[in-house]
Amino acid sequence: MNAIIISALFGVIMMFCSWGVKSASTQKNVALIGLIVLILANLSQQNGWYVLDIDTKGMLSFSRFGLYANLLLFMLTLLYTWINGDEIAKVGNNAGDYYALFFFILCGVSILTSFDNLIMLFIGIEILSIPLYILTGADKKNLFSNEAALKYFLMGSFSTGILLLGITLIYGATGSFHLTAPVINASTGLAKEQFLLSGGLLLIFAAMNFKVSAAPFHFWTPDVYDGAPTVFTSFMATIVKAAAFIAFFTVFETQAKALGYSWGIILPIVIILTLLVGNITAVFQRSVKRMLAYSSIAQAGFMLFALYGKSEFATEGILLYAVVYSLATIGVFAVLVKMKEHSFEAFNGLGKSQPMIAFTTTIFLCSLAGIPITGGFFAKYYMLNALYVSGAGLWLLITAILFAAISVFYYFKLIQAMYFSAGEPAMNEIDKTYQYKLLLIAIILLVIGVLPSVLFNYLYF
Repeated sequence: MNAIIISALFGVIMMFCSWGVKSASTQKNVALIGLIVLILANLSQQNGWYVLDIDTKGMLSFSRFGLYANLLLFMLTLLYTWINGDEIAKVGNNAGDYYALFFFILCGVSILTSFDNLIMLFIGIEILSIPLYILTGADKKNLFSNEAALKYFLMGSFSTGILLLGITLIYGATGSFHLTAPVINASTGLAKEQFLLSGGLLLIFAAMNFKVSAAPFHFWTPDVYDGAPTVFTSFMATIVKAAAFIAFFTVFETQAKALGYSWGIILPIVIILTLLVGNITAVFQRSVKRMLAYSSIAQAGFMLFALYGKSEFATEGILLYAVVYSLATIGVFAVLVKMKEHSFEAFNGLGKSQPMIAFTTTIFLCSLAGIPITGGFFAKYYMLNALYVSGAGLWLLITAILFAAISVFYYFKLIQAMYFSAGEPAMNEIDKTYQYKLLLIAIILLVIGVLPSVLFNYLYF
């Protein structure tokens, strides 16, 4: 509750700040202070202190997992804002408006990590999504940005309709919007009102697949990520996607049993399609930004393994993967936003002219590929273990490893351009402070790659 109230409050404060404070650096500092207050408010709730002690009447449930997910996502947003503040200011005339939208998005994030009711799921997704449509079209002079915003809005509205229809069917089957585990008839293996309930869950499954850009509902992702301002693409592909996955995990952690044997058919099909589309299409991209868009689809395929069944690996893995993937992606986009163009050739010779930038970019790409000693290795390990302990089958495990091997090719293509291709990189000037910020992200990824348990100590404290 603390995070919902504080994030909404600072969203309003940033709107007034946008009107009354013209300095972009001051607006950034106010936003950073707001994020620190938000983190402290979330920590205080974990220790039993509430800004307003309101009876949520079964609409919200503040579990330790949800509050810890909040904490991680808020810290990632703080890091993102700290690194990208100057680039955010370059997008439009007033950065304060964008920071206000970030806080409203975090309000939606706080709901998605704590909802205990399908109505709150819908409200959380809408609070999250509407500011994103605005951020996508923030570069008003760019036709690609306008087109991306329109596509995102239309596709998002369509998926919301599917979500609402699914919620309606579930209410018709159970008479409730609460996420209670379905009662399974031992003799038939079916839930009460099986077909109505299954239909509702499948529609929610389709709508949530759209939100996390899983195939075959991924088609909006490359155009929207490519058309949106690069600095906002970084936010959409990380914090927003991670929050949507945590909501996805929360819904089907309790409801998957209602789908019975069909769950073991539908989920593998979606996972394989997502891995196939994301990895194979990424191989043929000539734009680094579009390659990262398809890469995010492939990463979604791995995160879907957490839906296979409740286990320690699934619970810890979804948090670990969200953090590691977000850190690496924020880092890569922080480099990409400084490039004059987004082709692979623009990175030629970067290893010689900017060795620290090339080194940190290599760490980010290795983490995304799941190379050992980086955080991405253990993130994929946890997801594969979640799949294995669920008893899903060795064939799917082998398929996932093969697709992970394919991903190494297109990530290393960028590394090859930086170190083994002659030329001058098409990069704007980067000061030392910015380079040290990137180095900090790389160090965090390496620390997690050696000691992944550091992320879970507080979860069980």
